[in-house]
Amino acid sequence: MMIFKKAIPRRTFLRGAGAALALPLLESMSPALAGSSSVADPALNRPQRLGFVYVPNGIIMDHWTPDSVGAQFDLKPTMEPFAAFRDQFTIITGLDHNNAEPLPGEGEVAPHERAGATFLTGVHPERQGRVGISIDQIVAKELGKHTQLASMELGLDGSDVVGQCERGWSCAYLHTLSWRSETNPLPTENQPRAVFERMFGDSDTTDPAERRDRIQKNRSLLDSVTEAASSMMAGLGARDRGKLSEFLDAIRDIERRIQTAEAETGRELPQFDRPAGIPASFDNHAKLMFDLQVLALQTDLTRVITFMMGREQADRTYREIGIADAHHPLTHHQNDPEKIAKVVRINTFHAQQFAYYLDKLRATRDGDGSLLDHSMILYGGCISDGNKHLHQNIPLMLAGGAGVKLRGGRHLKFPAGTPATNLFLTMLDKLNVPLDRFGDSTGRLNI
Repeated sequence: MMIFKKAIPRRTFLRGAGAALALPLLESMSPALAGSSSVADPALNRPQRLGFVYVPNGIIMDHWTPDSVGAQFDLKPTMEPFAAFRDQFTIITGLDHNNAEPLPGEGEVAPHERAGATFLTGVHPERQGRVGISIDQIVAKELGKHTQLASMELGLDGSDVVGQCERGWSCAYLHTLSWRSETNPLPTENQPRAVFERMFGDSDTTDPAERRDRIQKNRSLLDSVTEAASSMMAGLGARDRGKLSEFLDAIRDIERRIQTAEAETGRELPQFDRPAGIPASFDNHAKLMFDLQVLALQTDLTRVITFMMGREQADRTYREIGIADAHHPLTHHQNDPEKIAKVVRINTFHAQQFAYYLDKLRATRDGDGSLLDHSMILYGGCISDGNKHLHQNIPLMLAGGAGVKLRGGRHLKFPAGTPATNLFLTMLDKLNVPLDRFGDSTGRLNI
């Protein structure tokens, strides 16, 4: 145990020209005894985080749902990428999002719009863009009091929350999960550079042109804070120096990958719909965005993140795994074994990206544990059977640890007809943001 004469403030930044790097939690940020669980404000040393990772178009459920319930559950093929995290996730089945179903007179239209709108709100959407406040924004109002950014809304597809999609339904329902109010959707960001600059751009700089100049000259953001970092290193203990060094290396690696992606856009590449500055492959893009999320949580810039692995009705192809067919049409497989097999491969590919995120969270130290220990992350979607557009028994997996009062290593199956919003009420309780009701909830779950 190390005793420091002077504690470093929890909200410490390394500042340079056009840059401000919030630091991760260091031992020397404890008031007196580094590594001690007795600190002046435990909430600042062990903040709770909330995340949602959304997968679109449904999942082949018999390749996802375990045959057995309880702790001895089996891992189906789509779940195998999560094997290493078995003790830190719970598979939850039997929950419904019935407010994603059409109302009498609406007809079987816009099932994907209704799925995206309902997933985090539990409210049936109106055609022109009115739904309900999403759970992430309810939590952000509380946890955001302690952070620079109340929440982050990220994705891998472009975002357009204006205009009309299927038969006049609002396009916002496809492009975001987050609603600050009943009529205020929060657009997702899919450009790594934009996320990076939002996180580490210095809002206090008197000359914003300095940031643009640094980017144009291909200089690392870390170049501008080298002197401050060196000065701070000299006053830290060995473990804190190691942790800060790892953090700075991670930032430099992410910035290098962003620069590589930006350079690729200037080369002659096969034509496809990809905005400038985004990695060419799905997995590289996903991993880069997940790495940015880890940094955001590690530095406590935000404690609430929603991430859309894909938007509903997305027609993305996955040539990285040998699938040239568009995702959404494949999910309307009409029980064709070949198409089903391809959807299973896509589902598994998505799971592999999320497993990468879990691994990074578990490997990142945070106070007396890891980021994963102190996070609650829901992975899944609002459609189970994409062939039939079913919103019942939706695929959900809750990952996290004791820091958010979660116990993993189980498959919990709830009675048919149980609202998914009952799970959300329970999650709110664990984050100390209790509500009487949320959406169509009828009670709480024992998880």
